[in-house]
Order: sequence, then structure tokens, then C-alpha cells
Amino acid sequence: MQFDLFDLTGKCALVTGGSKGLGKAMARGLAECGANVVICSRNEEELAAAAAEIQEGLNVTVAYRVTDVSVREEVDALAADAIKELGKIDILINNAGTNAPQAIDEVDDETWDRVVEINLSSIMRLTRALVPGMKERGWGRIIHISSVLGVGSKPGRNVYSATKAGLIGLAKASALDLGPFGITVNCIGPGPFLTDLPMSLLNDAEKQEFADVTAVKRWGNPRELAGPAILLSSEAGSYITGEMLLVDGGAFARAL
Repeated sequence: MQFDLFDLTGKCALVTGGSKGLGKAMARGLAECGANVVICSRNEEELAAAAAEIQEGLNVTVAYRVTDVSVREEVDALAADAIKELGKIDILINNAGTNAPQAIDEVDDETWDRVVEINLSSIMRLTRALVPGMKERGWGRIIHISSVLGVGSKPGRNVYSATKAGLIGLAKASALDLGPFGITVNCIGPGPFLTDLPMSLLNDAEKQEFADVTAVKRWGNPRELAGPAILLSSEAGSYITGEMLLVDGGAFARAL
């Protein structure tokens, strides 16, 4: 039998923020490679529809859990429920996140605490809960969805950039902790992708500005993030760890 570097048959994945956009696209990509998947978000109706879409035509299990990752007890329950549902979690994609643009002298404590909790603290907590099982099995893949705004920024993105940069540091440290146990930890840094979050925050001029700065002169389709996620989730990416993979249409290829 030919060894397929991208085959995820028998692996089990948890994708947060999996009901739409990048999360749903990555979950579908993992499922197409044979993985069983649990997705979560706060909206049960959206989750049910997304789970059916992710599973369509595939012989895999796709389950969902309603979770507000800003609530620490719900994050703990998600980890336990995901393991109970699939028996184990081999692949964790920490995709759930939020943004609340504020200039540095306008950042309020409530916004700071909420964005840090969702974008950074919940990810530490969920990762911490699932790592022991990965260590026992000697195999695991952890992917934090950071952003190009974790290595550069835009005016007003103080809290968001701080948390997304924090994920890069977290991944590097965790990669050193977990490498001896067969577990890789990486970040993906999406550039401009056509998802609800940037579409709701940006005006038409800003949307065009993001497209123009890329080498390909367009926004990315969420499906175009599935390939990088599969790479880092599979044996194809087994020697990649502690890294930040920019998927930005060539935006950072531009010097000025």
C-alpha cells in the first residue's frame, strides 16, 4: 500500500470556531482526509448546519458542541466532551477568535480582558487540557490560528495584534515542551480572507486596500486555508514545529 502523507484516517480533530469561515473550511479539509471532527461555536443552529456540510459525502464522524470560549468552565467542558465523543483528540486547531479595534489610548479594560480571554487564554486552557492524551499516545498536532497582524499590524489593532503575537510565542515554547512526545505545535497566519469578521469591521476602501497589498491582488477564499491546515495536521508536516506559516497571498513579500 502506498503511504499517503496526508491521510488522516483514524485521527480525531477538534476545531474551535468551526461553524463558518476558516474553521469550517479547515474542518472539512480534515474530514476529507479521513479525520473524525468535533467543531464548536456559540450558535447551535449554525453548528448543526456546518456539521452536516462538513460530513456530506464522507464516511467520518462530525459532531458539534455549543461553547463560549470566553467562559473558562465551558472550555474545560469542551475538552472533556470532545474526548468523550470521539474517544481521543489527536489534532487541535485553535481557530476561535475575536477583534475589537481601539487606538492604544482608547483601549478599555473590559475589551482588553475579553479579547485576551478569547484569543489567548482560552487557547492555553484548551491546549493544556488535551496535551496529556497526546503525550500518552506519542502523537499530536496543535495549530493556533494567529494572523498577519501578529507579525505586523494596522492602526487600532492593539489588542488583536497583542494576542495574535502571543500565540506565536506560545507555539514556540510549547513546541519545545512537546517535541520529545511526537507532538508538533505551529501557527498559521492568515492574511485577508473572505470571512465574516473582517467583512463586518472594514469599509469598502479598507477591503480594497487589503486586496491591493497582496501579490495576487485579491482576498483569499476560506477553502484556501484547508491545505496548510492539512499539511500541519498530517505526517507531511511532521518535521515542522514551532513555526508561523503565513498564508497571505504574498502580502509580506512586499518591502514597502
